[in-house]
Amino acid sequence: MKLHLANFAHQNIFTGYGEGYVLINQIRYEKSLIVLPDHLVKDWPILSVHELELQHFESLLPHSPEIILLGTGADHKFPGHNLLSQLAKMGIGIEIMDTKACCRTYNILVEEGRRVAAAVLI
Repeated sequence: MKLHLANFAHQNIFTGYGEGYVLINQIRYEKSLIVLPDHLVKDWPILSVHELELQHFESLLPHSPEIILLGTGADHKFPGHNLLSQLAKMGIGIEIMDTKACCRTYNILVEEGRRVAAAVLI
């Protein structure tokens, strides 16, 4: 599915998604990744939500996101409670959703000027 939005000059946005991929600024990615408006972490080495630990989010911390959107693939799956509580202690909110919802929500929050990060499992 293609996403059509307003002009987001010089920002990373999702421009489409489908089974096994996402498009960011019209470039196709087929491996899990982290997306921020001004930064990409390509080839994020996560295949399953059950693998996630705090260390997998360390590359986000210098960017001070106010919220992390976790796209868990085609299905909505939750990571371990320990990860969620560690992020909460750091003052970082996390919302867990399927990847399609993650892409749409991320774009809306970027448009609002929020400090958002999307961690997307593919």
